[in-house]
Amino acid sequence: MVRRIGPILLTVVVVALGVTALTVRPQSPPARPSADFVVLVGVAGLRWDDVDAERTPTLWRLAREGSIGSLSVRSAHRPTCPVDGWLTLGAGSFAAWPGSRGGDGECSPVEVPLEQPDGIGANLPDQESVVLHNQERLPWGTMPGALSESVRCSVAVGPSAAVAAARPFGRVDRYAPTLPEEPAGLLGSCVLSIVDLGTVSGVDPAARAVAAEAADAELARVLQARPPRSLVIVAGVSDTERPSRLHLAVAHGPGWEAGWLISPSTDRRGYLQLVDLAPTALAALGRPMPDRPFLGRPAESVGGRPADLSAAIAEPADADREAAARGQVTGGFFVLLAAVQVALAVVVLPLLRRARRDAGPYGPRPVPRAVVATVEMLLVAAALAIPAALIAEAAPWWRAAHPAASFAGLTAVVLAASTLLVRLTPGYRTTLGPLGAVAGLTTLAVGLDVVTGARLQLNAVVGYSALEGGRYAGLSTVGLGVFVAAALLSAGWLAQRVRRGWRPPVMVVVGGAAVVIVGSPYLGADSIGAIALTAGVSVAAAISAGGWLTLTRLAWAAMAGLAVTVGFAVVDLGRDPAERGSLGRFLAALGDGTGGLTVQRSSAASFETLVNSPLTVLALAGALLVWFALLQPWGGLMRLFGIYPAIRAAMAGTAVAAVIGGLLGAVALDVAGAAAAVVVPMAALSALRVLDHAAERTRPGVDRPGDGGPAGGGAGGTGPDDTGPVGTGGPGARSSAEVATG
Repeated sequence: MVRRIGPILLTVVVVALGVTALTVRPQSPPARPSADFVVLVGVAGLRWDDVDAERTPTLWRLAREGSIGSLSVRSAHRPTCPVDGWLTLGAGSFAAWPGSRGGDGECSPVEVPLEQPDGIGANLPDQESVVLHNQERLPWGTMPGALSESVRCSVAVGPSAAVAAARPFGRVDRYAPTLPEEPAGLLGSCVLSIVDLGTVSGVDPAARAVAAEAADAELARVLQARPPRSLVIVAGVSDTERPSRLHLAVAHGPGWEAGWLISPSTDRRGYLQLVDLAPTALAALGRPMPDRPFLGRPAESVGGRPADLSAAIAEPADADREAAARGQVTGGFFVLLAAVQVALAVVVLPLLRRARRDAGPYGPRPVPRAVVATVEMLLVAAALAIPAALIAEAAPWWRAAHPAASFAGLTAVVLAASTLLVRLTPGYRTTLGPLGAVAGLTTLAVGLDVVTGARLQLNAVVGYSALEGGRYAGLSTVGLGVFVAAALLSAGWLAQRVRRGWRPPVMVVVGGAAVVIVGSPYLGADSIGAIALTAGVSVAAAISAGGWLTLTRLAWAAMAGLAVTVGFAVVDLGRDPAERGSLGRFLAALGDGTGGLTVQRSSAASFETLVNSPLTVLALAGALLVWFALLQPWGGLMRLFGIYPAIRAAMAGTAVAAVIGGLLGAVALDVAGAAAAVVVPMAALSALRVLDHAAERTRPGVDRPGDGGPAGGGAGGTGPDDTGPVGTGGPGARSSAEVATG
């Protein structure tokens, strides 16, 4: 009876943990009108390192009195050219102007056709083609002009501002090509004004300083003429060239005093997106959001900003430098990691062939122990490479004169220290000693970072970049793969050390805690990852006591993931549309017939990731090594699985979770590649060690610590060699006959 209802009870527990992790989330306070007028001021290319107390006194004062943050200017194109940024500002969703980029991907000068038939407003004759381009050719289904369409009247100053203020049919309510001598009447004529103060571009500091001073002087005139009870938002609305950068954002008005800007779309203090500005303006005015929700969310001001403005501004400026340096290092790091792991796989193959000792007096000479020990240390280092790179983010390597060399040196030091720590672990010489130590260190490194706010994940080489705009808080795609693999391997290592009947509960407890960390909006904030990990934990728990991954057990895992998905979806759909997560928004889109855009966007993103990501090489190389070498009769992994069923369960659960996470998250094999970077080296090392025991003999029928019973006692019995060193022939040894029966 216990065997029959056991999988059901375990599934219920895992599902309950998963749904709890996903549904418990902070409630945003209802938006309250805070202004009678909103003035959106844009300066293309303006960054925080352009702001200075002497050169730009108006911006300096505005930043001191208002709320500040780093602005990600992501649009439908990368980089976000000026006209794309202005169009995205007025749409509240990712948009792009046709022909804004040249054949080389750089920004092209765009002359926006504009007509003024009545001297009051203006018309954009190309607006219809722009709307069709964004509605039908781009996967976001964006409606240009959604912001101006949500208010009765809007003002635009400058041709670029007219792009943001134009309604979907091309009409700009009130328009001025430049700021009038007395702008108070114009800015007070409508509740929403959008003002273009020029462009700050190039890499020459002197030229940038001149452009920033000119924009600052015009901003002073805007502030003098601002209407009473008005919210002024100043933003660097776009890039001007490659590579993309983080830009300036300042909000000044009632309720925005001396704080950090934050948005629910980023959930990170001091960060917001360009698409957040439109909903922020409507929320401040107390106007309802459009029928088709914005991709952005209303920003707000939070405390905790340093009293010294120089120190406060230094934070977003430093974040911009870090994000820019990350873009120069990330590709090289993962290419090098993939090359090293592939090379190690080639080196391991002949060792696997010769690792099993011959029981008789004749046979091939074994590989020298020094060579095997060196390869084992290299495998440990390979498995710890990503956690070491994450820990290296604790030091400001991006501030060095040569950021790439600085990051490489820091990572090498951390990697050497962590590898040495694993080597000095008391149980290192046992078969599962290195696996348990590596899994535990990796789980601890990633888990502690997530629990303490995921500070190391943001703009990290192995994390996510605020420039890309996909994620600003919680676990990254790489972090998810590494954490899933490490947590399940840790659970398997712990489960292997207890009696067979206690192994499924151990897997559920450890795996359930990992589900909570991944899925909680306060921690990992990854609902897709939590759903995938739920299925993986269910698989691992079902086979941790012995047996194979049958269709029935796989069905239980699928039901667990589906139950978590349905439970979270029901709760998410019951929330206000602005408060829904990605799953709730997708299901709502399916209901109104626009879900195809999301599927198209996800498919395109997944294919691009599959083709361009070095993690794809890691995943495929790991799969080839496992299938064509480790799982062969001479490869040792099947023997490892027979002796240690909990380890087999952990690896099977990791594979299930990584595949599901990649498919549902539209990241192709990135999750699987990150998980393989940890699992495959440890599987190869453990296989080498278990083959080293293959010819040893021990007394039959002797209970060993951690056994589920006597040696050779069936599929549930284990041969825990974790009490004796490798190659001693002691308590850890197991005969071939025992493996055949176990």
